[in-house]
Amino acid sequence: MSTCALLNDRFGLTDQLRFVAGPGGLVVAEAGNDAGRASVALHGAHVLSFEPRGERPVLWLSRRSWFAEDKPIRGGIPVCWPWFGAHPSDASRPSHGFARLSRWEVLETAAVSSTETLLRLGLRASEASRRFWPEDFTAEVVLRVGRSLDVALVMRNTGRSPWTTSAALHSYFAVSDVTRVRVLGLDGAAVVDTVGADRTPRPQRGPVTVAAETDLVFTGVTGDALIEDDLWQRRVRIRTAGSRSAVVWNPWVAKAQRLQDFADDEYPGMLCVETANIFSDARALPPGSEHCLQATISTEPLP
Repeated sequence: MSTCALLNDRFGLTDQLRFVAGPGGLVVAEAGNDAGRASVALHGAHVLSFEPRGERPVLWLSRRSWFAEDKPIRGGIPVCWPWFGAHPSDASRPSHGFARLSRWEVLETAAVSSTETLLRLGLRASEASRRFWPEDFTAEVVLRVGRSLDVALVMRNTGRSPWTTSAALHSYFAVSDVTRVRVLGLDGAAVVDTVGADRTPRPQRGPVTVAAETDLVFTGVTGDALIEDDLWQRRVRIRTAGSRSAVVWNPWVAKAQRLQDFADDEYPGMLCVETANIFSDARALPPGSEHCLQATISTEPLP
């Protein structure tokens, strides 16, 4: 039997979840119910799409993305772990960690109700992971698909020594025109502009808007982030738990042209608002402890 057939035999859910061969032959879980639908690649435990029933897609996926076992997927919700960005001491190790390059195991599926589908994926320390990181761990991505999409990254220290981790749910959101949307909910947080030369934190005042290459890191975040899109008359709400940091990112013209897995004309249709544990919000885990980084994504009409 094929991998998909074996997974469907053990974990498939009639009318709610099936496993299929996706782009590049990657195994993809397709979950759907009366309230919404999503697709998730086992490669990276990577959410590729999410749509509440009868609505536009909430997430953005590049048409130029790689779909290969040794490369990250561009768009959706990459899981950045156990470090965010470049490795702190070894630039040869993969950017944003190895979780998004790993094949995750299906641990559980459930038809919770006619409007909620559960998918739980797992990753554990192995010979492959120790090439990049020596620590003992287990990690899970728990997804609940319905009218909203709930994504939880649960990391556990199963070893005898403490370790510190940074992480992000690097969500790419679909927008009508990035120059005509605004991000609310970050007022009062400390923001660092990592594009500019001055990395001094300053307090965020008012909505975040995009009119150039944007890579803003926020710490001290305390509430929901909101993406308000006037042209689509939609508000996307990102409710978080286990996080006090966020990133807002758009590559703009020149960087989009430099990225091989990003089409030159795609930057106006996307905006990353990432749920994170970075900078001062990185987490130290003693042996036997765990941390959960969680984002719940929902939509509502603009008033």
